[in-house]
Amino acid sequence: MRKILKQYGLLIWLSLILVAGFVFTNLAGFMVSRDAIHQSLSEQTLPITSDNVYSEIQKDILRPVFVSSQMAHDTFLRDWIINGEQEPEQIVRYLKEIKTKNNAISSFMVSNLTHQYYHASGVLKSVSPTEARDQWFYRVAAMKPAYETNVDVDMANRDSMTIFINYKILDYSGKFIGATGIGMTLDTMKRLIDSYQTRFHRNIYFVDQKGTIVLAGSNIKKSRSSLQSTPGISDIATQILANKKSDSLHLEYKLDNDHILVNSRFIPELGWHLLVEQELNGDLKPLQDIAFINIAISAAITLIVLILLVLSVKRYQARIEKSAATDQLTSLLNRQAFDFVFQQALLDSERSRQPLCVALVDIDFFKKVNDKHGHLVGDHVLKEIALIAKRSLRESDIICRWGGEEFLILLKNCTLEKATSISENLRSTIAANDFSRTTDLAKGRLSITVSMGVAQYKDNESEDSVFERADVALYQAKENGRNSVYFSE
Repeated sequence: MRKILKQYGLLIWLSLILVAGFVFTNLAGFMVSRDAIHQSLSEQTLPITSDNVYSEIQKDILRPVFVSSQMAHDTFLRDWIINGEQEPEQIVRYLKEIKTKNNAISSFMVSNLTHQYYHASGVLKSVSPTEARDQWFYRVAAMKPAYETNVDVDMANRDSMTIFINYKILDYSGKFIGATGIGMTLDTMKRLIDSYQTRFHRNIYFVDQKGTIVLAGSNIKKSRSSLQSTPGISDIATQILANKKSDSLHLEYKLDNDHILVNSRFIPELGWHLLVEQELNGDLKPLQDIAFINIAISAAITLIVLILLVLSVKRYQARIEKSAATDQLTSLLNRQAFDFVFQQALLDSERSRQPLCVALVDIDFFKKVNDKHGHLVGDHVLKEIALIAKRSLRESDIICRWGGEEFLILLKNCTLEKATSISENLRSTIAANDFSRTTDLAKGRLSITVSMGVAQYKDNESEDSVFERADVALYQAKENGRNSVYFSE
């Protein structure tokens, strides 16, 4: 088991990374798409729906507000009240014309001077502060805003639930002299809301400034009465009611397992909040299905890729090992591979009691070669020295590239004296070589010299110690004019 793990450890890790990558990619894609849908619904779709509904409201609901405003500022109506309300048939005819022209269910005017309640069919009654059904008039008289939107029974239409626009009438000095306006039946408005919901496929309803649902489709009205008493949305009721701006407010709440987005805006003309709701789970269902399909496809692809990886690892394992142990420029062993070879040589030397030496080679003034002739010539010098060393050394000797312009030679079964001789032979061969013969990059003869430090491995000596002694000998060679071989006792 350990052998398998050691041999295929990298493959196992790659497989796990690949599987994790597929899972992460799919989950990340799902989350990004989910967030995009969430953002699109919250910041684009729902606000657009809200804008469309608001446009419809301006036509279907807000029109009574504008009509009532015109009535309250009509000089005929104000003059008729101020002049003593003579000839009641005039105001009745006026209210009937307003009702017919605007297709309203009711039109009315209540005088604060005579307390008479006029409507399109005549005088309905006299209002009284002691009558509960007349309290709306005294509320309007005392309120600061110019008008209110009120849902109440219409006495002139068999007590049918009606949306009234109660608009204050002021004389020319700003004194309250009455209230006027028109009304629309609540059933008519519910049908309008139902048509909105059918058209936009979202829950649409209105709440007053206390949170009471005053206008909604039949499906919502049956299950809800106010924001504060409705599970889920009660958590954000305070935020909704605190918004007194007509700008859209993006909110959301959870109900059971459903995630519901809410777009809320305040409609100052009505004094109500318009709410548009959208369930997020329904829009995410197709996305979830696609995510599951992608995971299944990814699993199949993962299996195929794993099979290909097994075949590829077996084919290229030897090549990878060779590449990992070789310096790309000189094709010599690199320092990491040499460490392993040196450890094996130490064991062989200790077992056979045969001497072992190392020689450290450094190219003299190599930086000047690069600066004068360029790095391509410098690379050529390194490769040429590697070739010279291979030809000059014994078959059992091993050379590696130790650093930038340094080489290290391992001399097996070799005394210090013999190692120094071999090193001197290599030094003189390099010094006599014309490096320009094998390249077109250098102009004129190019001579290179090296300095070398030799050390013999001692019993129980550490690897670092023998290399350090060879480095000290190399330093002495460089300090004493370079192009020489020094050894360490």
